[in-house]
Amino acid sequence: MLRDRYAMDQFFISIQALASEMDPELVQIDLLLDDEVLFQTIRHDLAQRYPRTTETGRPSTPVEVILRMLVVRRLYRWSYEQTERHVGDSLVLRRFCRVYFESVPDDTVLIRWAKRIQPQTLALLNDRVTVLATQLKLTRGRKLRTDGTVVESNIHYPTDSSLLHDGVRVLSRVLKRAQKMLGDTCTLAKNTFRDRTRSAKRAAQQIGHQARRGRQALKTTYRRLLRTARASLHQAQVVREALIAQADQAADALRECIDTFLPRVEQVIDQTKRRIVDGEQVPAAEKLVSLFEPHTQIIKRGKPRHETEFGHKIWLDEVDGGIISGFRILDGNPADTEQWQPSLDHHVQQFARPPDLASADRGVHSAANERYAQELGVRRVILPKPGAKSATRRQHEHQRWFRRGRRWHAGIEGRISVVKRKHGLGRCLDRGPDGFGRWVGWGVIAANLAVMGHALAAQA
Repeated sequence: MLRDRYAMDQFFISIQALASEMDPELVQIDLLLDDEVLFQTIRHDLAQRYPRTTETGRPSTPVEVILRMLVVRRLYRWSYEQTERHVGDSLVLRRFCRVYFESVPDDTVLIRWAKRIQPQTLALLNDRVTVLATQLKLTRGRKLRTDGTVVESNIHYPTDSSLLHDGVRVLSRVLKRAQKMLGDTCTLAKNTFRDRTRSAKRAAQQIGHQARRGRQALKTTYRRLLRTARASLHQAQVVREALIAQADQAADALRECIDTFLPRVEQVIDQTKRRIVDGEQVPAAEKLVSLFEPHTQIIKRGKPRHETEFGHKIWLDEVDGGIISGFRILDGNPADTEQWQPSLDHHVQQFARPPDLASADRGVHSAANERYAQELGVRRVILPKPGAKSATRRQHEHQRWFRRGRRWHAGIEGRISVVKRKHGLGRCLDRGPDGFGRWVGWGVIAANLAVMGHALAAQA
């Protein structure tokens, strides 16, 4: 049975003085999370876990507790284990999370519930947070500044040798489990289950040592590593057929694991052969940079010390008051000029009017983008033109309102920095494309709640 809330313990009612011990910003965030629309938005997703038992069966962890614990986790950048421990140890956080004197949900329980919340739901949740900020007069939506950044996936730096080693290591690990499961009844040769991890590791290390010595020696070692990877691939294909014949739940799970990694290892072998042996330039869109996070994309933005990044490019829209009114996870590395119109359209949808001022970096500038903003009703369009400028253009960008708009726009760099450092948007620690979307969504929501809590506490 899906529970909404715990009943407040009588002893907790008698110690309401704890409210004065709570951080003023946390007090305001506590009030914001009482919003019924936020509650029902999360409840809808959580109800999909066991749709037939929402009204019957054993009572679940309340929706209110899950929402607040997930918010606390990203507010303080804790892991699930740390969240469980800190909430359990603190009467203040027990009150904030509405756990009271009930048992704090185990971290594994919280993880399972968190996975039920869809990335699209978090986008709607952030839209509601923006509406609350508007109602509380923390923002009026009169100004909009927009910019992009990269959130990295939680992977090691990808090289062809390390990816081949990862493939051999994973397949060898699965083969060991399959050998134990099939047992003495298996008719396959013992060589079919051979662990080639050590051979792959030695070859990968040798490639690292040979990287500066010469391409021919490097190519020879790569060929040896490719043979090792192909042999592991063939072994996994043979064992997969034996698992199909086994036909039980455990065998099916192992077969699914093999089915997951076989095409990825094949792709790594193919791209390594094309790059190293054939000397072909493989397009970034055709490269796999992680066996475990295959959705990871190669992003080149020409940034100093970050020439190549591995993750996803995200686009943030910030309005006056420091509220991130919108965010998008982009597919690949599209041109910045393509993000201007979606940002303006979302702003109009959110606030029912265009901003008085809209700004972006010079990479977003185009005559079409300026014209689109002016036709939409934006009075002051701050899009500096890159490269050589005519005398008329220089005079236009030297106007006082334009220069003030440029100074205001610089603040979005600080906002991106805070969201990365304080709320974990520098590197995604969740898995899969949905996990990536949840990680970004909760980070943005936590950042907005922190800004609103600070502003409301200052007004109180």
